[in-house]
Amino acid sequence: MPISCGGSCPITARITSNIQTVQRGHRYHREVDIILLTEDYEATGFGPLQNGMQRHERYKSPVRKVLKISSTSRHSGATMATKMLRSLTVFGALSTALAAPSTRLSGPQYDYIVVGGGTSGLVVANRLSENPNVSVLIIEAGGSVLNNSNVTDVNGYGLAFGTDIDWQYETINQSYAGDAPQVLRAGKALSGTSAINGMAYTRAEDVQVDAWQTIGNEGWTWDSLFPYYRKSENLTAPTASQRARGATYDPSANGEEGPLSVAWPDIPANNLTNTLNATFQGLGVPWTEDVNGGKMRGFNVYPSTIDYTAYVREDAARAYYWPIASRPNLHLMLDTFVNRLVWKNEGSQGNATAAGVEITSSNGTISVIGASQEVIISAGSLKSPGILELSGIGNRDILERYNISVRVDLPTVGENLQDQTNAGLGASTTPGLTGTKTVVYPNVYDVFGNDTLAVAQSVRRQLKQWANETAQVSSGTMKAEDLEALFQLQYDLIFKDKITIAEILYYPGSTSSISAQYWALMPFARGHVHIASADPTAKPVINPNYYKFDWDLTSQIAVAKYVRKTFQSAPLANIIAEETNPGFEAVAANGSEEDWKAWLLTQYRSNFHPVGTAAMMPQDKGGVVNDRLTVYGTSNVRVVDASVLPFQVCGHLVSTLYAVAERASDLIKADSALF
Repeated sequence: MPISCGGSCPITARITSNIQTVQRGHRYHREVDIILLTEDYEATGFGPLQNGMQRHERYKSPVRKVLKISSTSRHSGATMATKMLRSLTVFGALSTALAAPSTRLSGPQYDYIVVGGGTSGLVVANRLSENPNVSVLIIEAGGSVLNNSNVTDVNGYGLAFGTDIDWQYETINQSYAGDAPQVLRAGKALSGTSAINGMAYTRAEDVQVDAWQTIGNEGWTWDSLFPYYRKSENLTAPTASQRARGATYDPSANGEEGPLSVAWPDIPANNLTNTLNATFQGLGVPWTEDVNGGKMRGFNVYPSTIDYTAYVREDAARAYYWPIASRPNLHLMLDTFVNRLVWKNEGSQGNATAAGVEITSSNGTISVIGASQEVIISAGSLKSPGILELSGIGNRDILERYNISVRVDLPTVGENLQDQTNAGLGASTTPGLTGTKTVVYPNVYDVFGNDTLAVAQSVRRQLKQWANETAQVSSGTMKAEDLEALFQLQYDLIFKDKITIAEILYYPGSTSSISAQYWALMPFARGHVHIASADPTAKPVINPNYYKFDWDLTSQIAVAKYVRKTFQSAPLANIIAEETNPGFEAVAANGSEEDWKAWLLTQYRSNFHPVGTAAMMPQDKGGVVNDRLTVYGTSNVRVVDASVLPFQVCGHLVSTLYAVAERASDLIKADSALF
């Protein structure tokens, strides 16, 4: 295997890999020992196995080989004997500097390294490795959850919360929202948050995506992203039984040949959906055949990320990794923590150029792996900014506080954090209630009715003040005039384009109760996430600023009132026995805003949809990545995950993240001479 060694090559590293290659319905096990012969070498790639050793596509029994390293050639293609490096022990001198070091490499080199084997990262790794001459490494902090019943159970939402596959991020005390911290769930596993989310497959409003181009991201429109939604999707059409119980769709809006299985769950006897449909028709909210065609307002039974044949959750690994895990040019490291990027001494045209990443394996060993082309960071909205900061990219004041050398002074890294909040109402019903999760997406006119004009005027008057306050709490890293322009655009989407402002999910709590979980979709508050230490394992400081601005609280309360209104509207009212949450003792029929606020602050939680912390915007407007998702000031570092979304979207994030990652993969290919 050709790796260049400088000088003598004593044994300095031993990798033991216990490998599972899993394809649908099958498992293959192999165990491989690799002896790396090196000292202070510069790793330049793994080539094909030499000396007559054959690569095995599948191993049905343990195979043990000793692979010696040649010092005579360099090869940028990658064929490596291991698929997963589960533990790594390195005895050589490795970089332990906390300041994003420039260093020679102590491990193999790949063309592309994807940091984070989650929703977005696995898409990128899959698409780049389609070229057999391009080597790709995925590094994931968690493990495989392929057979974890807390993940696979279609009806098991929440089972994984609080377990070892949940990052369990925690905010600081929310001073505008009860002065207590909130937990933000995110998946720490191969598949990322797609392994623990609610599986809802709903996209965005078309004008929301068009707004990305409006703020300066050339080529990012609904029309350009729509083909990638379809490219990723493999929709199973609803069965006759599912159609009879409310499942509808528009074939032209959906894909049927993509990797991601999308389907409706088994729908039991359903007398709820028709009741809700008639109720909302009476309230002026129409039935929508398909919420995924760019127009979301209405009432619908949406599909989910489900492999209907196996009847399990379809997470990112099932869709994008396991079916192609045997590609010899695609490698995976599990239970491995990326500490920071390492840099070449000389950048490209004045930009910082990443040489690779520094990692910590599960046994605590630190090593460096090289990337000859690019490093793609896909660690999520709450983790990707920290990797950038630990690598010397971010706000100079924050980096210098922790003695991190500044590679790129990019002060908006970690700013612009936006998250939604979730609460719920409930009621007891007459016995015999049946049904499935059914969603309504109302717009501002549905929710506020005759008060809409007054609300719009109030919000419009406060935009400048909100922009100034946001700029101040960002220590000036985000400029007030730019924020005001962004807020004006968001205002126009809400009040002029009439995008949906809430998702309300109705479902039977039992055969004699109904629940309505809801969240306002478009908060104006911006927060931040930043490192709190130069230690990569330290928890970040997270502050979403929940309910900082009047609209954020007013809209959340207004949606609660709207849900109560639906409980009191026929024909739904005919089956409601008694409102149980909040109930009229907690919030009277004529309850004040303060009454509703007091209830809400004891009920709400994060909706687990953080976005925007490495926003795709022009740099002078507060952006972290450009419209090709390259980090400003770097030549070969990209971010591809929810952190690049400049605004919230009205649908659940996962479908849009798959589409963005599909398009990002094509951008990466277009920018490389390797494709």
